[in-house]
Amino acid sequence: MRSINPAVAVLAGLLMAVCATAHELDVIVVGPDGVPVPDVVVFAEGGDPERLETASQPDVVMDQLDTQFVPHMLVVQKGTAVVFPNSDTVAHHVYSFSKPNNFVLPLYKGNPHEPVVFEHDGIVTLGCNIHDDMLAYIVVVESDAFGLTDASGRVRLSVDDRTTNFAVRIWSPRIRDGEDLLIQQVAAPASIETGLTFALQKRLRAPHDAATDAVAWSEY
Repeated sequence: MRSINPAVAVLAGLLMAVCATAHELDVIVVGPDGVPVPDVVVFAEGGDPERLETASQPDVVMDQLDTQFVPHMLVVQKGTAVVFPNSDTVAHHVYSFSKPNNFVLPLYKGNPHEPVVFEHDGIVTLGCNIHDDMLAYIVVVESDAFGLTDASGRVRLSVDDRTTNFAVRIWSPRIRDGEDLLIQQVAAPASIETGLTFALQKRLRAPHDAATDAVAWSEY
């Protein structure tokens, strides 16, 4: 049997990767009253073949303004560097106790600190040592298919057509439902013709404020 030149095999693999197309998967999240739920983290995970991580990603910004984190919710891929500028008129002391992504940025204004690189997936809860009502979340995922629902409760994920047997998962500090309603299995992107709908059954927690958003959560 004629042997295959290793260089040719590598080139063929690269060409297949380049030629792979992405499937646009629409996801919608609605509450028990049918009303769309915005700012819900949605991401794909697992799959066969295993999803590849992006080699390099631009820095993402979590700002501080009017004694609040802006935005209240971020979702980033594992390995992303997040910048924490302080655009406020007062100093802040930013921290997270969420291990293994815990960190501390001592009291500052402006942007004196280096970006924080999140090397582990999970939910990162942010706080300020000076202002107890400041609270925000960074959800770190391994997938490169992720996003936040918009005002219509929708988000579009771009999933590699080669990925099969993966899951789509959602998370928000406002959601009270159990794990079974927060994940849906997908055999293949092309098998979903009308998108995915997550219909929550329990009443949502109130939007962020100091009293209602500091809730207990467990890692997914």
